[in-house]
Amino acid sequence: MSPHRILIVEDQREVSRLLRSALETLEYDLEVVEIPSGEEAILYSSRYKIDLLVSDYRLPGMSGLELMRKVQKNRPQAKIILVTGQADPKIRREVAEAGADAFFIKPIPMADFLDAVERHLDFVETMLPPELIAVDDAEIQRNLPDLLSGLRQELAATAVLLLNDTGRILACAGDLPDRDNEVALVSSLLSIHSAGQKVSRLIGQKIASNWYVFNSGKYDLVFAPVGLTHAMLIIGKGVAGQDQVLKTVNSFSAVRKNIEQVIGETFQGTPAIQEPPTTPLEVVEQSTKEMEPLFKDAKKKLKPAEVNEFWTKAADEHKAPSKPDMLSYEQAKQLGLTPEDKS
Repeated sequence: MSPHRILIVEDQREVSRLLRSALETLEYDLEVVEIPSGEEAILYSSRYKIDLLVSDYRLPGMSGLELMRKVQKNRPQAKIILVTGQADPKIRREVAEAGADAFFIKPIPMADFLDAVERHLDFVETMLPPELIAVDDAEIQRNLPDLLSGLRQELAATAVLLLNDTGRILACAGDLPDRDNEVALVSSLLSIHSAGQKVSRLIGQKIASNWYVFNSGKYDLVFAPVGLTHAMLIIGKGVAGQDQVLKTVNSFSAVRKNIEQVIGETFQGTPAIQEPPTTPLEVVEQSTKEMEPLFKDAKKKLKPAEVNEFWTKAADEHKAPSKPDMLSYEQAKQLGLTPEDKS
């Protein structure tokens, strides 16, 4: 099988070399070609098959978007990754509308970049969703990938993931250090999340604020809820160490509100926690307590007025709806179906 050919189009030599060096760390059969201009890249793509184009957004003589369109005419199967040194919302919108497969802002996070290369060239199967090139709106200045990536860089973490309460990874910055255990890890964390929510209800917490910290292993984990139905996982060496865990918690807390806004879970007030449903046993016990006065007086004769008073009080408390096929005590009395009063 022929090697996968990756074409890097970058006029800054140091950036091109950095990308090539990173790609050479991947344990796959790759052929990496470096070209400094868009014109040369178009000529090369017309002669040779390309599996992946990695291009700067701004090139001498043409933009990365123009190059992308022309290369796709020659090689429609080629995947496209664009990079730029400008964090401009207009550029991000242009890239999203043009249909690039991934987009990175310099300095390029190499773990994220290599993860994108692996997934778009179908080297790995993963639970992680494909990268989303977010279109910035005026109302939302920062999107989930930006928030997670910013937190990851601040903590020097290996990866930061956002999960929902079904265990699905909604967004990810970085790469999980152990793909073989990805499913088992997410499943276990989901169980922890569910148990934590139950404990929060039992101790009267309106919104769970519990934290789970795992350190001193191959890598550290910090896991905490976001809103009512989401949670975030931070993975990295030392992020849960004694001298680092407070910074991790504080940094997470600082971006929690922004993340909740993006996922649509900004709570204006404290949501009420629903009480657990009453079990049949509890119903029986409650009914027994209500009947205790009647049982205590069972050995003595009750006057009709006392019986009427008991049932009237019970009806007022429970507001039970009447049924056409049932008789009230008064109706039964009128029909002569009640015990005769011998007093």
